[in-house]
Amino acid sequence: MRTSVLQYGITPFCSPEIDLRLKPDPETISTELLPILKSVLPRSSILSRRAAKKPYETDGLTAIRQMPGIVVLPETQKQLKGVLSACRATNTPLVLRGAGTGLSGGARPLEEGVLLVMSKFNRILEIDQDNCTARVEPGVRNLAISEACAKHGLYYAPDPSSQIACSIGGNIAENAGGVHCLKYGLTVHNVIGLKILTIDGDQLELGGKAFDSPGFDLLALFCGSEGMLGVVTEITVRLLPIPSVKRLLLGAFSDIERAGDSVGGIISAGIIPAGLEMMDKLAVQAAEEFVHAGYPLDAAAILLCELDGSAEDVEAESAEVRQLMQHHGAYEIRESKDEIERELMWKGRKSAFPAVGRIQPDYYCMDGTIPRSALGRVLGVIGALSEKYNLQVANVFHAGDGNLHPLILYNASIDGQLQAAEEMGGKILEYCVAVGGTITGEHGVGIEKLDQMCVQFSSEELTQFFSLKKAFDSESLMNPGKAIPTLNRCSELGGMHVHEGVLPFPELDRF
Repeated sequence: MRTSVLQYGITPFCSPEIDLRLKPDPETISTELLPILKSVLPRSSILSRRAAKKPYETDGLTAIRQMPGIVVLPETQKQLKGVLSACRATNTPLVLRGAGTGLSGGARPLEEGVLLVMSKFNRILEIDQDNCTARVEPGVRNLAISEACAKHGLYYAPDPSSQIACSIGGNIAENAGGVHCLKYGLTVHNVIGLKILTIDGDQLELGGKAFDSPGFDLLALFCGSEGMLGVVTEITVRLLPIPSVKRLLLGAFSDIERAGDSVGGIISAGIIPAGLEMMDKLAVQAAEEFVHAGYPLDAAAILLCELDGSAEDVEAESAEVRQLMQHHGAYEIRESKDEIERELMWKGRKSAFPAVGRIQPDYYCMDGTIPRSALGRVLGVIGALSEKYNLQVANVFHAGDGNLHPLILYNASIDGQLQAAEEMGGKILEYCVAVGGTITGEHGVGIEKLDQMCVQFSSEELTQFFSLKKAFDSESLMNPGKAIPTLNRCSELGGMHVHEGVLPFPELDRF
C-alpha cells in the first residue's frame, strides 16, 4: 500500500521541541477541553496542530482517514485518569489507539474528539517463570513479550503478521490471532488477567494468575471490544514452553480446492498442527518475489503445515501429513531442514500483505471466517466476484480454522476502483455468513464492517449489544460509531439479516 509506514503501525517520531503543538486547530475541540488537558499532561504529551496530528489520521485501513481533534499520549495512571475525567466533564468523545496496525478502522479518530494513544505504557512489569505468566502494559509490542521471556524457555503464542509492530493492547481490542492460532488459540485464549479503567474512572480487575477468579467471567467480553468499554491498563498473559522441535512442511498443489481438501484431511486425521496456512498462486508469486522464500511459482496454491512437540511426535506426524498431502494431490512436498529455513518459509507467509503491493498500489484486506467444509465453495465465489468486478484477489488465510484474508487489489487513483473493492469485499463477507461463518475472525468490525453486522445479527441482538455498551459507557463517549450499527442504519439497508442460510445475493447460489 502507498502508506507502508502506517500499514506497519510505525508512527513517525514528533519531536517534543515542536512549538506549534498546543495551539489547536480552530473548531475541532471544545474550548473547555484543552485547558483541562494542559493541567494534567506534560506539554510533550499533547498534539494539537495539524502537522503533529497527521501521522494519527488513520490506522492500517488507510483508505479511510480523519484528522483527530487532539492527540494525547499519557505516561502514567494519574495522567490517564485525568484525560478520561476531562473527556467526561466536557462530554468529548474518545478513541483509543495502540500501534495503529488494525485493519478495520477501529482506531480512526474523530475530528471533534480526543485520540488517546497508549504507546507510552510500554513496560514489561513481570515475568513469572513458576506460573508461566507475564504482566505487561498495553503498549508493549507483541513480539517483545516472547523476546523478553525467551531466556527462560518461554514464549507468547499469538503471532499476528504485524507482531513486530502491533501492541498487546491492540491485540486485545481486536482479539488478534496469527498463524499459530489453530493449536494455541486467539488472544482471548492466552490472556488470563486484565486491569481496566472505565470512562467514569472506575478500576476493574478481571481474572489473574489463578485458574479461576470470583465474579462474572468478563475477560472474553473485553477481548474484541474494540476500545468501546474501557481502557486496558495492564495485561496478564499465559506463556508456553518453547517446543523442543518445530518442523514446517510445504505442500504445492495444482488445484486450490484440492489444497482445501487437504486441510480437512489433516484435521480429520486427528492432527492439530501448530499452524496450517494456505496461499493462492497470486499471493505465492508476490511473496516469493518479495522475500525469496523458495516457494514454487507454478503452484495454484501452497499449504504450510507446522508441527511441533517432541522429536518422536513430530517425526510421526510429519510422515502422516506428507501422506495426506500426497493423497489430496500435492505434487511437491518440502520439509524445513533447520530453523533458518523454517523461519524463511514463514517469513514469506507473514510478508504476503505488503508483498502484494508489488502488483497493485492498494489493497483491501477482508477477514471472514467460515467452516472448513465450505472452503472450496467460498473460494469459488471469490473467484466469480473477482471476474465480475474485474479486480484481482490474492488469497492468504489461516486455513486450519477457516479464517480467510482475501486481498482485493485495486488502484485508488482510478475512479471507482476503491468503491468497487469495498462493495466486492462486502459481498464476500455476506457470503461467509450465509455458509455459517462470521464477518471477522481477528480484525474486528471497526467502521469497515458495520453494514455486514446488519447481515449477521438481528435487531434484537444489536439492541443487546448497545445495552451492554451502555452498562460500561452510559454516555457513549468511548469509540462511538464503531463496531455496532444503529438499527436505523440496518433499516435503511433493507433488513439484511441472513436467516437459516438464505443467501443475500442468490446469483451466487451455483457455488
